[in-house]
Amino acid sequence: VQLQASGGGLVQAGGSLSLSCAASGRTVGRQTTAWFRQAPGKEREFVAARFRGSHTYYADSVKGRFTISGDNAKNMVYLLMSSLRPEDTAVYYCAADSSIILSSIWFSRSYGYWGQGTLVTVSS
Repeated sequence: VQLQASGGGLVQAGGSLSLSCAASGRTVGRQTTAWFRQAPGKEREFVAARFRGSHTYYADSVKGRFTISGDNAKNMVYLLMSSLRPEDTAVYYCAADSSIILSSIWFSRSYGYWGQGTLVTVSS
């Protein structure tokens, strides 16, 4: 699976931004897909996941503000981000894998396929 993330940019605090992840090579609709982010000087952290194309899970820091979704027909994964905060500034990565068990969705090492990342900058 090849993943291509896009949609990052500069946004003011309180604003919204939508990230897209285009998949090719294999369909990701029934795979587990996720978004991670990495801020400067910090480790990559879990943001949201869509487990086997169905149930969604979120980091506490984004719950209620971010929404992960997918379009199986277009083989796309999205992350809609609202009420953005300066601490959301990071490079955002999409990831996918077909072999993840539920208890492992939180860990970047569980995912075998990654997009290249897209930078989100939230100004205060």
